[in-house]
Amino acid sequence: MKGDLVKSLMKITKKYGPIYTIYFGSRPIVVVTGYQALKEVFLDYGDAFLNRGSIPVFDRLFNSEVGLPLSNGESWKQLRQFSLITLKDFGMGRKTLEEPMQEEAHHLVEYFRNTKGLPFNPILCFSQVSANVMCSVLFGKRYSYKDPDFQRLLHIVNNTFISMSSFWGQLFDIYDVIMRNVPGPHHKTCNCLLELEEFVREKTEICKATLNASNPRHVIDCFLIQMEKEKHIPSTYFNLKNLYATILSLFIAGTETVATTIRHGFLLLLKYPNAKRKVQEEIDQVIGKLRVPAQQDREYMPYTDAVVHEIHRFADVFPMNLPHKASRSTQFRGYTIPKDTTVYPVLSSVLRDPKQFKYPNQFNPGHFLDENGKFCRNDGYMPFSSGKRICLGEGLAKMELFLFFTTILQNFTLKSPKDPADLDLRPMMSGFGNVPGPYELCFIPR
Repeated sequence: MKGDLVKSLMKITKKYGPIYTIYFGSRPIVVVTGYQALKEVFLDYGDAFLNRGSIPVFDRLFNSEVGLPLSNGESWKQLRQFSLITLKDFGMGRKTLEEPMQEEAHHLVEYFRNTKGLPFNPILCFSQVSANVMCSVLFGKRYSYKDPDFQRLLHIVNNTFISMSSFWGQLFDIYDVIMRNVPGPHHKTCNCLLELEEFVREKTEICKATLNASNPRHVIDCFLIQMEKEKHIPSTYFNLKNLYATILSLFIAGTETVATTIRHGFLLLLKYPNAKRKVQEEIDQVIGKLRVPAQQDREYMPYTDAVVHEIHRFADVFPMNLPHKASRSTQFRGYTIPKDTTVYPVLSSVLRDPKQFKYPNQFNPGHFLDENGKFCRNDGYMPFSSGKRICLGEGLAKMELFLFFTTILQNFTLKSPKDPADLDLRPMMSGFGNVPGPYELCFIPR
C-alpha cells in the first residue's frame, strides 16, 4: 500500500497472524502486532529483544551504534543511566520544570491573543512551544518566537519528521542499499539531520567556552563534565560522537513528537466540540479562569486526563516504533528468531487493538474512564513504547500536554473555519510518524 506501511503490515497480520517475517530489501524483518504479543516482546522476553535494530537514515549519518536511542550493550546502559539521572536533575517529571512550562504556555497564550481571533495554521507555534521546553533542558535557553534562526531550526526538525514519514522515506528504510545510490527526495532527511547536528555542535562549543564544572546549567554541561571525568578511560562512551547523537535525538523526539501530538489534539477538539466543552467545564470547576493550571490539577480532572490520553492513543504519532533486534537466538511463540534479526513491535497495532479499546478507530475519552467517570489506566496505552527501551520523555511529554491544553482552553474558545463534519482526521502521511494534514483554527478569547 503506497505510502502507508503500517496499514500494509496490519493487512498482512489479518492473513498470517500477530507474528510473521517480511523482507526489507534483503533484510528479514520480524513483525509483531497486537497487545498480547508486544507485551511478551517488551516484558516477558525483554532482554532477548532489548537491542536496537538498524535505522538506515541514522546509520548513514553516524556510521555506527552511537547515542542513546541507537546504542546497545554497555554503551546504551551507561548513556541511559546518565540521561535518566541528568534529566531528573533538571526537573523532568518534577515541579522544578513545571514553572518553565507554565511560562512557555503563557507566551503561547499571548501569541494567540495577537492573532485577534483570525484563522491561521498553528503548525509553527506548536513546534516553538515544545522546542523551547527542550531547549531549556538541553541548552539552558529559550528563544523568542520571532527569532528567525529559531524558526529555521524548527522548519528543519519538521521537515526531518515529514521526510522520514513520507513514501520516499519509507522506500529508503526498506531498500536502503539501493536508495543510497539513487537520486531523489529521500536524501533530504540526511541533509536535515546534518544541519541539526551542526546546530548541536555549535551549541556544544559555546557551552565548552562558558562551562563551570561546579555549576552545570543543562544536559550538555553535564555530558561535558562526564567526558572530562572519563577522558583517561580509552573505552569511555562519553565522547563527542555520543554527545552529538544523544542531544540530537532527544531534541528531535522532545520537539516534534510533542508538537505533532498537539496538532492532532487541537484538530480532534475541533472535530469533537462536545469533548472540548466538557474539558472547559472541568477547567472552570477545578482551576477557574484566573489561576495558572498546574500539574497537580490533573488528579482532580479525570475527564481532561482521559482526553489527553485518548489524543495520544488516537494520534498514534509513532506507529511503527523504533526497530528492536534479537540479542540472542530466541524461541518466541513456536518460532526461532536468530540473533541480530530486526524485530518491529508495531505500536499502532496496540493503540488500535479492539481487545484493549472498545472503539479502536474512534476518538472516545471513555476508553480511559470507568463507569463512575473516574480516570482509569488501560494496558494498551503504549504511545511511548514499553519495557526497558520505553521513551525517557514520557513524564515530560504528559506534563507538557496537560499544561498546554488546559492553559489554552482556559483562555480561548476554539473555532474552525470549516464545519466540524468537514474536518479530515486522516494523516497526510503515515510511516515513521503519523503527520496530520494542515488546518486552520481561530483562538477566540473567553
